[in-house]
Amino acid sequence: MKIANSAKATIIGSIAAVVFSAFGASAQDTCPNRGQLDDQYCDANNDLVADTPTDPAKQKDPSTLVFAYTPVEDPAIYANLLKPFVTHLNTCIGRKVVYFSVQSNTSQIEAMRSGRLHVAGFSTGPTAFAVNMAGAVPFAAGGSEAGPRGYKLIALVKANSPYKSMADLKGKKVAHTSPSSNSGNLAPRVLFPPLGLTPDNDYKPLMSGGHDKSILGVNHGDYDMAAIADDVFERMVQRGTIKREDFRVLYTSEVFPTNGYVHAHDLKPELAAKIRECFFSYKFTDEEKKEFNGEDRYVPITYKEKWGVVREVAEKSGTPFNKRSYEAEAKREAEALERKKAQQAPKN
Repeated sequence: MKIANSAKATIIGSIAAVVFSAFGASAQDTCPNRGQLDDQYCDANNDLVADTPTDPAKQKDPSTLVFAYTPVEDPAIYANLLKPFVTHLNTCIGRKVVYFSVQSNTSQIEAMRSGRLHVAGFSTGPTAFAVNMAGAVPFAAGGSEAGPRGYKLIALVKANSPYKSMADLKGKKVAHTSPSSNSGNLAPRVLFPPLGLTPDNDYKPLMSGGHDKSILGVNHGDYDMAAIADDVFERMVQRGTIKREDFRVLYTSEVFPTNGYVHAHDLKPELAAKIRECFFSYKFTDEEKKEFNGEDRYVPITYKEKWGVVREVAEKSGTPFNKRSYEAEAKREAEALERKKAQQAPKN
């Protein structure tokens, strides 16, 4: 894991510097369409993702591929859980694949943007930022024979709490997860107001840093309610981390797409095709099926279709997946990292 560890140290240590200086690169002025993609990418075929460079010299064919999974929950759990899949990729692709544990959404996106990360699983909201800011190309989602699996936004409270409706949470402590999260921040801003609870007006969203942290915060009494993804809640129940009977659900949304699996846009077409083939030929282990709520395979998706509802929520919430929103998210994560370092520093 020498490559992964050095990459992590470089990326996390330079988030603030990289994010605000990296946007200077530009694509050819002849690009006929770019949409919300950053300037260094082009979308000539209007599928909303970055095109593969037409110049073969700019297409990458790394001897070692780096794969990372979303940092929403404890990275150590997934490093172990995904070992069989990483082994499958090694054998199927025919080259070394290493697993890279990321600590934040921004570090994961910057890793792909800088060329250090080649294949990844992003959570719902960060998938869109990865597409626009890092040239990620979503091609798969976890699912079953029935198709891709989705998840729902739920409003979670303690079972013994006095809250009976969303309006009861006015002025209370309500946890969101992070600014870029779909179910943990963007969707609540669009879906909660019609229920009588408007973020920023009726309560100040408290960013917990993760769905698992929000759930545990409700359980410990740190928050009165949390907006979280139901699949994370189910996984924590299955692992025995929490008890279902300790909670009540005040609200459940319609279905959103779950994690998007992506590859970098500038991989050689033959390599990108082989990566997709190897994802689709993999069958989940029993442990993976349990952890991922019955998913047993990776199924094909397109970003333009499956992320339509996510993009709509982002636009309606006033936080589209563009450079300005991403820079704001990166700045918040960098500041949070500095606060964490300061808290952990030894005191004289």
